[in-house]
Amino acid sequence: MYEYKIVPAPKKGLKAKGLKSAEDRFANTLSELMNREARGGWEFLRAETLPSEERAGFRSSTIVYRSLLVFRKARQETADDPVLPEIPAPTAPSVAPVQPPATPQPVIAGEDTTADDGLSEADDQDSSSARA
Repeated sequence: MYEYKIVPAPKKGLKAKGLKSAEDRFANTLSELMNREARGGWEFLRAETLPSEERAGFRSSTIVYRSLLVFRKARQETADDPVLPEIPAPTAPSVAPVQPPATPQPVIAGEDTTADDGLSEADDQDSSSARA
């Protein structure tokens, strides 16, 4: 894990001995800022330009873009730091395939609705005459 620090980027370079151009002064100012943060254990990560809404009078506001420098350093884990447990990714519950309901057979008037024992009427008559 990291800890982050955001500082505003310098708007202009500060005067320094031996630096004549504005570009040189700006580079020197930026270099000093970055070295100061590095001595504190901060690693330069990136520069960002982000919008900021500011009041521009009594009723209006305007968007101003700010240049920021992002620094980070490794955070030392302590016993007080909450450690989130790893939670396994959710899985879909298993569902058995759904069988369509059995469709009832139509009943024709005058037909015997008792269960079919697998014998035809001819077989039924033959077996009764054999018993006699």
